[in-house]
Amino acid sequence: NLSHIVSLISNKTKTKIVAKKSTVGGAKLREHWFGERGLKTKELIKNGGFDVVVLQGHSMSTIKEPDSLVKYSKLLCDYIKAHKAKPYFYLTWAREKTPHTQAIINKGYTAISKANDATLVPVGKAWAKSQELQPYIKLFTPDGSHPSRMGTFLTACVFVKSILGELPDKLSNGYYTTDANGEFVYLMQVSEFNLNFFRKIAEDVAEDF
Repeated sequence: NLSHIVSLISNKTKTKIVAKKSTVGGAKLREHWFGERGLKTKELIKNGGFDVVVLQGHSMSTIKEPDSLVKYSKLLCDYIKAHKAKPYFYLTWAREKTPHTQAIINKGYTAISKANDATLVPVGKAWAKSQELQPYIKLFTPDGSHPSRMGTFLTACVFVKSILGELPDKLSNGYYTTDANGEFVYLMQVSEFNLNFFRKIAEDVAEDF
């Protein structure tokens, strides 16, 4: 629900983010480029009229397939710019059991963002800082890879700050949406302490970039 939370947080800023996604589990940028596994990423970029397109390779791409990540980042960034949008890179987090790989992930995404004149969304850096300062806040689900609700909320804060340059003066405690039938859907609730803590982390890390 990351795209939902990003959009809901932005409701209280000067600019509303309307987010769409083209995702499939474990996808690599090469698969987005060639439209594999049912992905229609290039069609969406071509026809979507987007201001911003965020790219993210598979979570192990910077570690296991850095050359492929570099190649398809360039192809996709050129394609995005040709369709009048700005490319952004989602700098992801290291897995819970291998925090030492964060330095590799940081280096990889920083290099490709600079090479393609793209903006970096430093989510992995925010996660590392959060875990250093408040390790009891569980950002991971039990698999040690995917985000918990709190991990998703911190990630969304970094995205809103990175894209809009601001976060709302007052973050909401509860986040809800409706489905295609208009039915109420609960997404998450965030404590006042976590709201303030995540805001500070997101603002500090995003402003560093």
